[in-house]
Amino acid sequence: MADPRINLVVLYGGRSAEHDVSRVTAAHVLRAADPARYAITAVGISREGQWQLAESAMAALARGPDALPGELEIEGPLTSPAVLDATPSDGPTVVLPLLHGPLGEDGTIQGLLELADTPYVGSGVLGSAVTMDKAMAKQVLAHHGIAQARWLSFHEHELAPSTVGSVTEELGLPVFVKPANMGSSVGITKAKSSSELIDAIELALTYDDRVVIEEAVVAREIEVAVLGNLEPRASVPGEIVPGREFYDYEDKYVTDGARLLVPAPLPDGEAAAARTLAVDVFKALRCEGMARVDFLYEEHGRGFLCNEANTIPGFTPISMYPKLWAATGLSYGDLIDELVRLAIERHGRQRRNTKH
Repeated sequence: MADPRINLVVLYGGRSAEHDVSRVTAAHVLRAADPARYAITAVGISREGQWQLAESAMAALARGPDALPGELEIEGPLTSPAVLDATPSDGPTVVLPLLHGPLGEDGTIQGLLELADTPYVGSGVLGSAVTMDKAMAKQVLAHHGIAQARWLSFHEHELAPSTVGSVTEELGLPVFVKPANMGSSVGITKAKSSSELIDAIELALTYDDRVVIEEAVVAREIEVAVLGNLEPRASVPGEIVPGREFYDYEDKYVTDGARLLVPAPLPDGEAAAARTLAVDVFKALRCEGMARVDFLYEEHGRGFLCNEANTIPGFTPISMYPKLWAATGLSYGDLIDELVRLAIERHGRQRRNTKH
């Protein structure tokens, strides 16, 4: 007798500025998941935080993957986290959170799932929270001796009229200004003057109350996908050649102007170094399941500088994470299977450690 299907609960949408990206990601994950292996429940979370059972998406999926829209709507009957107990199959339940950004990628939904004693894909509470906060992640990476571009961070209440002068004196111009807790390049500005720096800080503070300011590095953008729990492994590196001045939100999701080079044109030794360093970053930040690690590569300078890691990287058609694994020999569908397996493995291991 065949094993019962795994109940896969896909959470998408969410309250962050990356809400729309999540809806696109979810559509493609549903399209790729094996219906013979998974009984899928799709749950959308609105911008206001309401949980809604995506009945239309599940009805479309029942007609076949091609019936799914390009992005999933947030519609359907109101529900709650109790939906995790509604299991259409006798198999185990695993949650796949596709909630990019705050209130999804930052440890909050992970904490809820821990309390619900439900396996879920991706990093745990600590790894999610530390990696989401760019300032905290940079401190952890510095402690582990991992090279980074020079940076400063300020909480909103620490900003003063002298801040701009201090930043330009220490980092020079131009600089990149980012909200500490955000992804998909939302709220990021390249400031080339003191007046632009003031405006950039104000923009970043509309997304978070802490900003990160980094020196602008002339470098290639290299990304590596990491997969695993206790023994993570890295994909071949990829390179992003921006279609704009830098790889911003428009370039990622609107104009599709960037070129993704997979694998990256790197000498074998440098490619191997990037893979090793990506795993080091993954471990240092306590990541589990999956993460995409982004580097700035100064070919004739400091080498690989860790820019950031993302614990819920995009799975859209133009996203680097699944492309990198496909180039490494792991298809989209097999990647989902492996992530679910890792979620079940980690949950079982954690429960052995907490039952006394």
